[in-house]
Amino acid sequence: MKLLVASNNPKKLAELEQVLAELGIEGVGLVSARDAGYTGEPKEDGLTFEDNALIKARAGAAATGLACVADDSGLAVDALRGMPGVLSARWSGAHGDDEANNRLLLAQMEDIELRSAAFVSCCALVAPGRGEWVAQGRWEGELLRAPRGENGFGYDPLFAPVDCGGRSSAELTAEEKNARSHRGRALRELAPAIAALR
Repeated sequence: MKLLVASNNPKKLAELEQVLAELGIEGVGLVSARDAGYTGEPKEDGLTFEDNALIKARAGAAATGLACVADDSGLAVDALRGMPGVLSARWSGAHGDDEANNRLLLAQMEDIELRSAAFVSCCALVAPGRGEWVAQGRWEGELLRAPRGENGFGYDPLFAPVDCGGRSSAELTAEEKNARSHRGRALRELAPAIAALR
């Protein structure tokens, strides 16, 4: 079975590939949006991670006829009432400018003592004519006062997960991060539905 991953981020494909391998789920060939010839970028105007994940998965499935997995994820900071949330990738205004997003978040949190935060991921699976499934994962931690680490992307250098001995998620290996991360947790929850489609 071919499964479209509505992303061109190789790290997301590798993470899902690893999760499927860990769970012994075979017979699923992952296809990136680029490899499927899918260039659509639907407007992510949902109010929740679930809304946006479903928007992307439905669009990918409709365009290609393949079952499609998509995720929407971001950082929820308690002191900011859950923001940046669904606006995480464009918190500073420009979509995907990690440095600007991190600078702005640090400035907003400069004098705030409450540093608790969580990475949240919602993964949606849409299989044309067969159904839709949604799973969510959370990774609790706290916001650091300065970036640390070279791995990962987005807010990884600012986020210290509770289960990593004070290291930022950008200081973890890819294997360590995949074993614990919000997206990994959501994908593991979604994996049985993927397996059932084979």
